[in-house]
Amino acid sequence: MRLLDDFKTQNKCGDCGLRASSYFCNFSERSLRHFQSIKITNSYPKGARLFIEGQPTDGVFMLCRGRVKLTTHSRHGKSLILRIAVPGEVLGLSAVISGTVSESTAEVIEPCQVNFVLKSEFRRFLEENADAGMNALHQLSLQYKTAHMQIRSLGLSACVADKLATLLLEWSKNEPSNNGSVHLRNTFSHEEIGEMIGTSRETVTRILKDFRVRDLISIKGPNLHIPNMRNLEATIGS
Repeated sequence: MRLLDDFKTQNKCGDCGLRASSYFCNFSERSLRHFQSIKITNSYPKGARLFIEGQPTDGVFMLCRGRVKLTTHSRHGKSLILRIAVPGEVLGLSAVISGTVSESTAEVIEPCQVNFVLKSEFRRFLEENADAGMNALHQLSLQYKTAHMQIRSLGLSACVADKLATLLLEWSKNEPSNNGSVHLRNTFSHEEIGEMIGTSRETVTRILKDFRVRDLISIKGPNLHIPNMRNLEATIGS
């Protein structure tokens, strides 16, 4: 696949300025050299698919830059967005370790740099490098926690408005707050938001309008402002 215009890939892990402490590839120098020797670096455009639900996977994909949407589908074609993967995550990890088919479809939602490692080489890499094995466990634990929170929200929320309010508050957790006021940049369509909480595009549009009328949020283009997170949280279960 050709590299994306104006998207320069970082091929050498040792010189990488992208890596943070939360990244899977935060290894010792020895493990990092081993990882460098077995990974293949690629760039992907928006809309590309890394793997497809129900199909065997050849290896794992470590996301260096960009974001990837992980989606599952019913036999009737209904979609549910499981989560949005961010830089530092390893995709396809559980399928490679368990030897099963992919449990979701991974679709690029903005230009990405990805390191790919073949299944057999990745398993050997984990066996030979203890820090890599611990990082893999950490990744699986975070993915389990995300799945647990989503199931809890979908299963225990009394109404769709509660689910949407919970989602917006979840997005706000990692954003700077000024006395409970938070500004977010939302790049998702109403249809995609609906797929995150198991509802229709029309319902998301209606509830967001209701939130605006009640001054719980304001929206201008992709910019979403929550003037008081406590007020939005108070609506949940009311």
